[in-house]
Parts: sequence; structure tokens; C-alpha cells
Amino acid sequence: MGVFKGAMTVRRYRVEGEVPEDFRDRFLASLQDHAFRDPKNPAPGEEHVGWCLIQNLLDVDFSDRDKWLFNHFITAALRVDKRALPAKLFRAHLEKRIAAWLAENNRQRAPAAVKAEIKQLLEQEMMLKTLPRVATYEFCWNIVDGWLAFHATGGAPNDLFRKLFRQTFGLILTPSSPLDLLMDEPALVEGMEMAGISDYRPRGTEVRG
Repeated sequence: MGVFKGAMTVRRYRVEGEVPEDFRDRFLASLQDHAFRDPKNPAPGEEHVGWCLIQNLLDVDFSDRDKWLFNHFITAALRVDKRALPAKLFRAHLEKRIAAWLAENNRQRAPAAVKAEIKQLLEQEMMLKTLPRVATYEFCWNIVDGWLAFHATGGAPNDLFRKLFRQTFGLILTPSSPLDLLMDEPALVEGMEMAGISDYRPRGTEVRG
């Protein structure tokens, strides 16, 4: 639970949009609707995403607000599951099943349609026995001041997070820069920009010629 203890490497966002007055009930329902669910028929390489509580990645029941709402802070985690079959083991099983079909049908070669059917059935069978690779990424959202910290800097998890966040809360996340924290110090920002340290201009600041 990096949100509560330990060092964090985060990407910071501004949350664009109005938080509804009944956000407690509305967000609870939205989090439940977009909570992580185990897929019934997982496919190799397919990612499955959803929310979970930061206390335990297996806990996806948001009915207890005390587990995700702390005064004016909302915390949860993005869970991403991905299953992949062991390539060599799968190929070995596939070859044996095709060989068994050839022997049973007294054939030298199996038609392409038969191979495809055997492969599909084997994938489904092995996927049900394969554990997923699981990753979780926590976030902390200050709903009063309108900023959010997401505990990941990589492009892929951030893309997944922003998409699911918008689907869940109906709000847009805009990436922030450390210079946004200096908006009350325009002279310092201007000096940094003129020195070539950054060409980023926070909202509401202008460089005078």
C-alpha cells in the first residue's frame, strides 16, 4: 500500500470536471460497476482491467466507503491481469494431439480446419489452468483540490488508467508538470523558461518579451 507508507514514484494529473454533490453514492456504484472481474473465457495475451481496493487486490467490494474514501481523498488500485501460455509446452501438447488425431483417423496429414480446432480447444483448456500475471497500480485523488497521483509512470498503465477513470467517473485526467506547483511564482517560472530549463508554460502564466 504505497499510498499509505513508503516512497512513491507517481504521475500527477489534474482532474477536469465537476464532482457531483452525491459523489459518495454515485462513485460507489461506479466503482462497483467497474471493479475487477475474472474473465470467464480468457484469451492468450488479452489484458483484463478493473478496480480493486488497495488493501488487497482480491477485494473488489467497494460497499464499505471507509476502505476507499478518506475525508476528501479517494484511493483505489487499477488491477491488470494478463495470461500467457508457455510456448514450448503448448507446442508439445499440440503436436501430440495432432499425432493422436492422425493415428485415430489413419491419415498422414491433418486438414487445416482440424488443426485449428485442436489448437483452439487446447488453448481454452490450458488457459483455464494458467495463472495470470497480475499488476496493481494505486492512485490517490484529492477531490477538493482537483489533483490525482497515480502510482506508475509507464505509458501503458497510464493509458489504461486514464481510460478506465473516465469510464468510471466521467471526468478527464490532464497530465501535470512540476512547474504547475510554481504558478504562484511567475518570476521563477519565467527565469527557468528563459534559461532553457523548460519550455513548459503552466496555465495562467505568460512569458514577457
